[in-house]
Amino acid sequence: MTELNQNWKHVEWVLTDVDDTLTCEGHLPPETLVALKKLQDAGIKVIAVTGACAGWCDHIAQLWPVNVVLGENGAFILEKKGGFLTIQADRDLEEIRQKQGELKTQVLEILKDYPDLNLTLDQSYRLCEVAIDIGQNRPKVDHGIIEEIVARIHKLGAHATASSIHINAWYGEHSKRITSLAYLEAKGLSQSDILTKTCYAGDSMNDQQMFEYLPLSVGVANIKKYWDKLSHKPSVVMSQPGGYGFAEFTEALLALKA
Repeated sequence: MTELNQNWKHVEWVLTDVDDTLTCEGHLPPETLVALKKLQDAGIKVIAVTGACAGWCDHIAQLWPVNVVLGENGAFILEKKGGFLTIQADRDLEEIRQKQGELKTQVLEILKDYPDLNLTLDQSYRLCEVAIDIGQNRPKVDHGIIEEIVARIHKLGAHATASSIHINAWYGEHSKRITSLAYLEAKGLSQSDILTKTCYAGDSMNDQQMFEYLPLSVGVANIKKYWDKLSHKPSVVMSQPGGYGFAEFTEALLALKA
């Protein structure tokens, strides 16, 4: 593990990816939930920033020790207010649904050229995105094919990004970075606050925008699989993968702040 320097002492917000950052090989280690609870108990706010479907995000927001969930790569925000879960987005939810339907038709047309690939099993639980399974419930897809499909979706005028398990595609101008920054600013954080008091944890190619923007960023060990392909790398890397690496990071952060 790379040591956390003194700049990390000021962290008040931890933004984190979910799949293969909080989970590990398709499982949620108990160490992850313990780490999240320790962060909250220490007064550090936790934001899950994920490509996961709305149904999964609802579960995370309702039951996990997190403060807010930015779901489907920033398409919506799930946050408890006054004890009740709320949802908000930068567009009308019906408009989001309509654009999702258009994109689904287009993506299915692309997938006719890749008969071995399918949409994710959780597609029906998504509000905005269209997601292709590239490694969640099937063997990992070759990186060249992933890049090819992402490029074809971009030609449609849609956004697309590849995580460790999915290709996520959507219409709209949101992203992990855009929605994260908008949320933090709405909470009263200045640009200076965001750069010094927030950090981001991730594991994959689709975390690069966050690594680029935030000086304080951490990769769990499995990010090494993508190291040579990353244009922007995390500032520190843990020795353990997935949720075990996140727990390792939590212990280092809390020890430093103590």
